[in-house]
Amino acid sequence: MYNPAVPVEYESESPATPRSGLGPYRADDYFQLPDEPRCELVYGRLLVTPAPSAKRHQRVVMRLVASLLPRADAAGAELLVSPVDVVLAEHSVVQPDLVWIAAERRHLVGDCIEGAPDLVVEVLSPGTARRDLGEKLRLYAEAGVAEYWIVDPAARTFELLENRDGAFSLRLPEAGVYRSTAVAGLELDLEAFWRELPEAPA
Repeated sequence: MYNPAVPVEYESESPATPRSGLGPYRADDYFQLPDEPRCELVYGRLLVTPAPSAKRHQRVVMRLVASLLPRADAAGAELLVSPVDVVLAEHSVVQPDLVWIAAERRHLVGDCIEGAPDLVVEVLSPGTARRDLGEKLRLYAEAGVAEYWIVDPAARTFELLENRDGAFSLRLPEAGVYRSTAVAGLELDLEAFWRELPEAPA
C-alpha cells in the first residue's frame, strides 16, 4: 500500500525475460502517486516512462491520429492519445500512445479507461521498446485487447497483432492496406502512411 512517508520503488527497465509473481503496488497506490515522475503500473511494478523523441515519436503519433480519427468518427468510436490511464487489472494501469474504443464500449471512458481498449498502439522508442515488446505485449493479450499495433519509426514498420484466445498472432495487410477483422471501421493504408511521413532524425 502506498505510504507518502515510504520511498516509492520505481523501475526504469523491464527485464529481458518475464518475471514470476506480481510486484507490491496496485491501482489504488498508482492513483495516489504524484504526477512526476510519469510512470505506468505493470504487473504490480511502477515503471518510469521516459519522454519520447519530440521529432520522430510525436510525428508518428500525430500522423496516426490524423489517419485514424476520420475512421473512428465514422464508426462512432473513441480515439484517445496518451497520457490517458487505462486500467487493465488491479495490478496494471498503463498509458498507451493511442487507444481506440468501439462505439458500443464507450461507457468504459471516464476519468480513465476502465477495461481493455479494442486497439492499443505503441510507438517504439529506445527507452520503452523492451517494455512494449515484452511485458506490455503479454499484458495486453491477457487483458483482452483485440488488436495491438507496434509501430517502429526507425524501421518504418507496423507489427499488426490480433488477439486470438488470449494470445496475439500476426496479421498482414493486403496490397499495403490493413483492414481489421476484429475492430469495426479500423483501416489504415500503411504505404500511404509512411509515404506521407517525412524522414525525421531520432
